[in-house]
Amino acid sequence: MFNAITHSQIYVLDQDKALDFYVGKLGLEVNTDVDLGFMRWLTVNVPGQPERQILLERPGGPRMSADTADQVRDLVTKGAMGAVIFSTDDARKTYETLLALGVEFTEEPTDRPYGIDCGLRDPFGNHIRFTQPKP
Repeated sequence: MFNAITHSQIYVLDQDKALDFYVGKLGLEVNTDVDLGFMRWLTVNVPGQPERQILLERPGGPRMSADTADQVRDLVTKGAMGAVIFSTDDARKTYETLLALGVEFTEEPTDRPYGIDCGLRDPFGNHIRFTQPKP
């Protein structure tokens, strides 16, 4: 049976803008950036953790029709396409660092029963959270 999750996927509307945000601001690193002709395979990962990648995919063919791609783009901008959740050793410091880089937050670091949790959105509308788990 399965032994790992290797890739997760989120839709982005502009892959270059996604790189600027996910690499330039969030500090992830590019794992793969390949033009396959029918799509650009662009993945990022937490530095030092290449075994778990996020595919930054533009909605469109060959997997979906133009009408469906339009619907997906609309859902992305509404923040209705799921979330990416990261962990951090220091949520408040991570918040301050990202705030200084111009990241816009939807929720400041908040104490929760499971740790300190914080929320933001990427430039397209995708929800991103990071948590400092309780020991």
